[in-house]
Amino acid sequence: MKIKPLTWLYITTIVLVLVTVFSYFNFPFPVIFFLVVGGQGLLIYTVYRILTDNYSTRKTFDDFYEDHPME
Repeated sequence: MKIKPLTWLYITTIVLVLVTVFSYFNFPFPVIFFLVVGGQGLLIYTVYRILTDNYSTRKTFDDFYEDHPME
């Protein structure tokens, strides 16, 4: 099963939010440390996967924003 780049983004976000929650509740340092290191690795991998994704669109800069088209 191939994991899509957007799924990697969700996983990375969850891990980095867990770092914040764990540090607030004073979890042991090794747990937080390895989550931070793992989260940084996930972040780099996620950016790589998003930038190398085979995605194409017919939209151009003349189309402006998709959610706010220029009339």
